[in-house]
Amino acid sequence: MLPGQVVYIGLLLQFIGQISYIASIFRGHAKPNLVSWFIWMLAPMIGFFFLVQAGAGFSALPIFMAGFGPAIIILFSIFIKNGYWKINAFDLYCGALALLALIFYVVTHNLGISIIFAMLSDSLAAVPTIVKSWKFPETESGLLFFLAMLSNILGLLTIKVWSFSISIFGIFVVIQCVVILFCIYRKKIFKF
Repeated sequence: MLPGQVVYIGLLLQFIGQISYIASIFRGHAKPNLVSWFIWMLAPMIGFFFLVQAGAGFSALPIFMAGFGPAIIILFSIFIKNGYWKINAFDLYCGALALLALIFYVVTHNLGISIIFAMLSDSLAAVPTIVKSWKFPETESGLLFFLAMLSNILGLLTIKVWSFSISIFGIFVVIQCVVILFCIYRKKIFKF
């Protein structure tokens, strides 16, 4: 088990990843799927709001940053010519289902079930980016997902008492990052 302060290193890693992703958008490389990034922005902001309402102070900062980074990526991608991926009907279906799962996340009063809806929303939001990364890996930048994976691994290593509700979302994010990284780099590494 690592000390809790390691979470700040994770925040720094995520911030570096987000800056590198924005730089990749400027270079014309990364083209974020705005449906994915919108949900990835919205869900943590809702969580941050609930934490503040519950009286959380500085400890809510990582959740805020998890939503703030995608918000900045959305803004930069919109203002840069050809800075985002063209949205299709499949993306919108995934986004609508992700929003529905997010609503269930908000209104559910059972922590375990609420976490499952949060993961479902996040997964549905990731599907358009996963599909895009599989078909057009050159439109993504893996550094952001690699650093997000490391950040979540660090967070998991600080857990003192393991339980479903404390650990499952971090494990889920690590797996999701691995899937996206595989889609981005599979042609370079595995030649298929």
